Amino acid sequence: MRIRSPLDNEIDPLAVIWHRGWQDAHADILPPELARYRTLESFRQRLRDGLATVRVAGDPGAPLGFCFVKDDEIYQLYVSAEARGKGVAAALLADGEERIAALGAETAWLACAIGNDRAARFYEKNGWERVGTVVSPLPTPDGTFPLEVWRYEKRIGME
Repeated sequence: MRIRSPLDNEIDPLAVIWHRGWQDAHADILPPELARYRTLESFRQRLRDGLATVRVAGDPGAPLGFCFVKDDEIYQLYVSAEARGKGVAAALLADGEERIAALGAETAWLACAIGNDRAARFYEKNGWERVGTVVSPLPTPDGTFPLEVWRYEKRIGME
């Protein structure tokens, strides 16, 4: 599967993937006061702001999913419903791990919403280990929203 940098004109379809995926995975398990911040426009803006660290799967103009990294963190990983179960997420995750390792990190980490069992099984299947819970300060237009999440880690650097 080819993983590539996103095109500027792909922000809208990527934001739709993110918004729909967030609704699928989080709407029923996260506080409603957080959900009100997770609008399609908020995802568009976050993609615009971080586009340099986003990689996508899919043909140009037709992305299937994306992986957004921040330093040593797999910050966001979303795949369209149509692409789930087809290896897209695993390819994006592996690409994110490689990008983090290239920065010199020995360990990568990610936050997973408590109760998102489908994602937790996926991460564990791909070699990630749940190391505990932490409070993650999630960005909102009104500041940060503290949310307790599962922290996963994976050794990715040279031994």
